[in-house]
Amino acid sequence: MRTLLFSLLLFCAAASAAPAPRAVWMWEEDSYELLERPAAAAEAIAFLKSKSITTLFLYADAFEGRNLIAAQPQLYRKLVRRLHAEGVSVYALLGSAYLNTERYVLPERRADALAMVQRVLDYNAAAAPDERFDGANLDIEPHIMPEWGARKEQLLRHFIEMSEAVMAAKRRSGQSLPVGPAIPFWLDGIQLTWRGERRPASEYLQDQYDYVALMDYRDRAAGGDGIISHAMDEMKYAQSTGSKVWVGIETMPNAIKKVSFEHLKEADMERELAAAQQGFAPSPAFLGFAVHHYGSYRKWLSRQGR
Repeated sequence: MRTLLFSLLLFCAAASAAPAPRAVWMWEEDSYELLERPAAAAEAIAFLKSKSITTLFLYADAFEGRNLIAAQPQLYRKLVRRLHAEGVSVYALLGSAYLNTERYVLPERRADALAMVQRVLDYNAAAAPDERFDGANLDIEPHIMPEWGARKEQLLRHFIEMSEAVMAAKRRSGQSLPVGPAIPFWLDGIQLTWRGERRPASEYLQDQYDYVALMDYRDRAAGGDGIISHAMDEMKYAQSTGSKVWVGIETMPNAIKKVSFEHLKEADMERELAAAQQGFAPSPAFLGFAVHHYGSYRKWLSRQGR
């Protein structure tokens, strides 16, 4: 009887646990629309609140020949201030297919990576407290480069060295905003030698940054190929070092169904995220779930009449 009662108490505690924090990536076109159209910003804020999303990764670099954070920072100041007033934290999202930023890991492109980050640091230094970014998220993915298969270890070493330079720039600025990259969950399976030591590539990157946004793109929580399993090495390592982990999930269509929730219903995703949250809950390294991405998430929900 005592065992049954204890089990029921555990079940009730899990059922009543508050949902984990939510973030969402917002890419170039959507971000620029929010910056330039107040009505679009109002609509987006209403959506974020309806889905309990409290962190927005807002694109903050060039797009289609313009760079609004450099040319019109007042647009970012106004939007960030508005989002903060609504209880939404704002991270500068840096990295873009449009700019081919995967190549920023190369030594000859490092200056571009540093300039990208420095623009955000300069913006924050000039902005009022309620207009500043709360963090930065770097989406620089060398694994999409054509030469990845033949040069992955070299490219990963370049990635780590670029990361060192980025974080050194942050330290020089005197700013405390958390900075972290989006990385695929399978980097922990690549053993890398760097500066005479051989360890999982993911650990070297976790050592550099304040957090990582783990692209943990699976459509179920449990099992050897599930969200929990794929994130556990990064979560355990973050806990040992004092860093943090956002767990990223996908809503874009994908030919490999298990990569995305797109082929399922919202209720299915919420069930799996609740189960994943229970798996991650003991870890202080767990920041919450990050949804990729705002545009695809809304389209997916609209097809369900939500």
